[in-house]
Amino acid sequence: MIDCLIIGGGPAGVTAAIYLARFHLEVRVVDAGQSRVTWIPRTQNHAGYPGGIPGTELLDRMREQAAEFGVAVERGVVERLAKLEYGFEAHLTDGGPIRARTVLLATGVVNNPPPISPELHDPAMRRGLLRYCPICDGYEVTDKRVGVIGNRTHGFKEAVFLRTYTRDVTLIAPDQDIELSDEEHAKLRELGIEAVGGPCAALRIDGDRIVAPTPKGDLAFDSIYPALGSVIRSELAMALGAERSSDGCLVVDEHQRTSVAGLYAAGDVVKGLDQISHAMGGGGVAATTMRNDLAERKALWR
Repeated sequence: MIDCLIIGGGPAGVTAAIYLARFHLEVRVVDAGQSRVTWIPRTQNHAGYPGGIPGTELLDRMREQAAEFGVAVERGVVERLAKLEYGFEAHLTDGGPIRARTVLLATGVVNNPPPISPELHDPAMRRGLLRYCPICDGYEVTDKRVGVIGNRTHGFKEAVFLRTYTRDVTLIAPDQDIELSDEEHAKLRELGIEAVGGPCAALRIDGDRIVAPTPKGDLAFDSIYPALGSVIRSELAMALGAERSSDGCLVVDEHQRTSVAGLYAAGDVVKGLDQISHAMGGGGVAATTMRNDLAERKALWR
């Protein structure tokens, strides 16, 4: 039985692995290979990298640093997590079970994509035609023409947020009705944000623009932000009875402990802030808590 199993090899998981390895704990990291950081063409607001750094390069550097302390990120999918008397047993799709005294879930979330063919999605991301995080890259669309695909309060709030960067923002309903309150419609009119009913058909790329077909016609933008929500990867913890919020995020205390003893969580599975620095901070806190909790259960002194 190892000391710590980390499920998820993105910024939160790898940061925790570095801490835990440097605490002289036995650590394994299992990752499904779907970290959203790899989607980022170049992060400009992650401190320490003037000029920015591609998400893939940042993650490679983090994993290289973890390897310096003996931790390699293993590719695999944990399909079930079972509680044992003194720990957990993780069952992988391929490979034998892993037993660990503690488990950190750094499984993140999956963004709901807009209507777009798979072969166009990633090229549009790389070119900045399709963006998912206005906190990360709203600066890059300053004074550009921006579309937001979304409805209800989520879409409304994202359109209003982006209005601080550009005057040219259009909110497009993914389905027929944009489903906003009278107050929200009034706020959009006040800010000069156009609201367009759907349905929005499959996006396409036309030169340097991305085009959203709507009943009003084809609308071309410099960038489109989907505001369609996400799926929280909290199912492993939920199966153990862990507490979660109304939107599916895991509820943790100030030290990243879930409601299940020995089970911790960090990154966007806890709170979908979509920020690398936030995920890394949570990973560091979780790792330190795991070390301290283990110290109360077993002697860690060399």
